[in-house]
Amino acid sequence: MNSGLENHKRETTSILSFIEKPLINWCVARLPKFVTPDFLTITGVVGAIITGLGYSLTYFHKDYIWLATFGLFINWFGDSLDGSLARFRQIERPRYGFFIDHTLDSISMIIVGVGVGLSPYARLDFVLLALVGYLLMSIFVYIKTMIIGIFSITYFGFGPTEARVFIAIGNTIVYFFGVGEIPLFGEKYTILDVFALFFAFLMLFLFVLSVIIDGNKLKKMEEKKK
Repeated sequence: MNSGLENHKRETTSILSFIEKPLINWCVARLPKFVTPDFLTITGVVGAIITGLGYSLTYFHKDYIWLATFGLFINWFGDSLDGSLARFRQIERPRYGFFIDHTLDSISMIIVGVGVGLSPYARLDFVLLALVGYLLMSIFVYIKTMIIGIFSITYFGFGPTEARVFIAIGNTIVYFFGVGEIPLFGEKYTILDVFALFFAFLMLFLFVLSVIIDGNKLKKMEEKKK
């Protein structure tokens, strides 16, 4: 079985990579033997469950938003260190690792998104639309990795870590200042409603633009081979 996945390269050029990479390298060098890449992958999913649960429980009390923020940190720890630990210990499993890691990443995002939608801070339908946009971009990235062997999940310096930090800051603002009300077309929306819609349309725009740009590049590459 030969594909770009077997020896694919990872491109990480996010805004916070200058801090994140040294931190990850420091952590993986000090993790005990019983901590395996699979253990960390599951830890990331547990973090997503904690995050989703925390958001949904804010329906009863706003203090649970700190549980959601704690879950984001657990999710980052597991999701960011699993592959790095495998590479550090030279126990990579390119196909299996890619498969299980990104399958569970998608499930984790759904858990977090549904949790946000069940909170009093954002409409579920808006959040689900944002999830559709995110999953479309994820599918595009995975297909592109299979074809050209380069895996990149950062856009304009913004990747999963930056998203988590942004969400954590948003949680803090929401806790102390609330979500506000924005009147629009006779309805009232929260700031998170507006952000979910903006994120959804941004992801859909990037998806269409990326498909057009990369599709044309691949078409030209194929034409040159003839």
